[in-house]
Amino acid sequence: MWGEMVEPLVFLPGLMCDARVFGPQIAEFSRDHTVITAPLRTGEAIESIARSVLTTLPPKFALAGHSMGGIVAMEILRTAPDRVSRLALLDTNSLSETPQSASAYEDLIVMARTGRLDEALAGVVKPEHLAASRRIDLLALLQKMGEGFGEGEFIRQLRALQRRRDYQSTLRRCKVPAAVICGSEDALTPIKRHRAMAELIPYANLTVIEGAGHLPTLEKPMETIQALREWLAQPFVLQ
Repeated sequence: MWGEMVEPLVFLPGLMCDARVFGPQIAEFSRDHTVITAPLRTGEAIESIARSVLTTLPPKFALAGHSMGGIVAMEILRTAPDRVSRLALLDTNSLSETPQSASAYEDLIVMARTGRLDEALAGVVKPEHLAASRRIDLLALLQKMGEGFGEGEFIRQLRALQRRRDYQSTLRRCKVPAAVICGSEDALTPIKRHRAMAELIPYANLTVIEGAGHLPTLEKPMETIQALREWLAQPFVLQ
């Protein structure tokens, strides 16, 4: 069913996001790869979301996850490392939530349950998390994508994030070509966290996209494409 010539490329979008987050990259890579975007829509745990995603994917694939999609990508690497040919983590976080940060989600959940999903979505990615150049239109896009999923999905995804495990040990065991990519102005998942992830992974390259915030795929699409091209060109390491 799946061709062997070029590895399929799987994109996992972030919280309440769909394929539009990777729009420029899908358009670019669809010329020479089978490109798949998998939604994060099953269960209130990262583990169950990852299991569901895996049922839809080919036997082996290159995996790129943004934000919450990066967390699911790390879970896939943890549970099915033999299926991941290479790994790219974009503007994400390998750490589990602290009790304080996990409890902060509760206010957003209450907003969603009381008919204020728009306010709750606005509380996830804030203006200061994005670079100034495209802030207004990207915040509007995030709202539109999130409203399309609805409040029930918002609550399920937040519950999954609240309960997620620490993936630092998973990254230490990564044996495939890896890229860690982040926007220089990402105040939500800052550079220092990405530098720490890159140091954990044996064969990782860290790329900081200048002039981008939490959404470099849309804020600086060509620069992000170039970083991903370099990742896809990395040679496999003999074990």
